Amino acid sequence: MGIISVEQVDHLYWLGRYTERVYTTLKIYSESFDRMIDESEDSYQKYCESLDIPNIYESKEDFLTRYPFDISVPDSIISNLNRAYDNAIVLRETIGSEALSYIQLSIYSMNNASKSDAPLIDLQQIMDDLLSFWGLVDDQIDSEQIRNIIKAGKKIERIDLYARLEVDKSCLVREVHRMIPRVLRSGMKYDESSLSRVSTLINDSELDYESIISNVERIVVY
Repeated sequence: MGIISVEQVDHLYWLGRYTERVYTTLKIYSESFDRMIDESEDSYQKYCESLDIPNIYESKEDFLTRYPFDISVPDSIISNLNRAYDNAIVLRETIGSEALSYIQLSIYSMNNASKSDAPLIDLQQIMDDLLSFWGLVDDQIDSEQIRNIIKAGKKIERIDLYARLEVDKSCLVREVHRMIPRVLRSGMKYDESSLSRVSTLINDSELDYESIISNVERIVVY
């Protein structure tokens, strides 16, 4: 493949970010579903606060229904999945029809889940489809640069989400160590000081999650 245009780089980067955003938020949602139904307190409020999304929900039942499936809500899982598809469709010739088909299958599974009385089965299928998508990125895209752009976006999004959710330090350390070489080999413009700062911050004894978030969001330069 020849020179990658600035527009293609942008689509590839955000394809990586949105697919990861869908995968991780679905994983958290699925793991929390039964607990949220049974709990007396409304932990979804803390979830919205952690991810810095508006808490527009009237109850935990409202959250459990609308957060994954309400296309009118910009921060819903389906809205982020649609953004992943919007980026994938313009990259059909770049990523291949088979990789694109797994994003399409994810949307099909999301629509099925929204109509189901037991949505977790279809939501699990979405996560499986996204894992298959990433596998095809590795297996069928010859350009190392394209793979690195997608995976740099994927890792940056994962670190952002993990920091917001304040996951264990070991998880962040692993993801940052995987993210850095992807960014360096991607050919994207990046802020060296922000990249270095993230690497330093994860080694502190007490993690400054807000600083990690602000620096990881500044890594890629537009």
